[in-house]
Amino acid sequence: MDIPEPIVTVRNLSKIYAQGEIQVTALNQISLTIAAGEFLTLMGPSGSGKSTLLHIIAGVDRPTSGECLVQGVDVTQLNESELADWRNQNVGFVFQTFNLIPVLTAFENVELPLLLTRLGSAQRRRQVEAVLDLVGLSDRMHHLPRQLSGGQEQRVAIARALVTDPKLVVADEPTGNLDSRSAQEVLGLLQSLSRPAGKTVIMVTHDPKAAAFGSRSIHLEKGELTR
Repeated sequence: MDIPEPIVTVRNLSKIYAQGEIQVTALNQISLTIAAGEFLTLMGPSGSGKSTLLHIIAGVDRPTSGECLVQGVDVTQLNESELADWRNQNVGFVFQTFNLIPVLTAFENVELPLLLTRLGSAQRRRQVEAVLDLVGLSDRMHHLPRQLSGGQEQRVAIARALVTDPKLVVADEPTGNLDSRSAQEVLGLLQSLSRPAGKTVIMVTHDPKAAAFGSRSIHLEKGELTR
């Protein structure tokens, strides 16, 4: 049986921030691999480096040293223009704050990433309707964010992350602003995206109940992996 190539390979990754004359180590020589189809949760206290690691893997931050290969591409070597194109094509983002535009409907919010592509309006509509159906919001596509519950807003945000069909979905505390029932729904949706749907999901959380939805958890403490 062939062992699939990992979708993410991180080697000796370090990130150091300068705060005046003081240097703060956010990540210290991190190495790990993430398999395609995993739902990996990153846990640790505030300041442990989990969000920094997530942002480097997603191409929104750069390390001080080390390698980060995603689908064989070392994202640390891309220039800003190449990195922006790579993110648009390969990564879907879900955040604690839903980041929906208040004056746009659910449909229009989900369509936004597709406006950066060459797709025609008919193809955009098909893709938007497909992902809104996937997250169970076909009947809310013409609603504004203020007409939706928090859980529904986060599901719209997940649909927006999926509309470009990325291989990698990254989620930073996606249930932090949700009540328990909505959180369960969102976590179940993220779980269904991994192996059954072929996506790789990486989620930052401090909540053990949320982490239990993942297929594997890793812990960070002061910028280092702990087992």
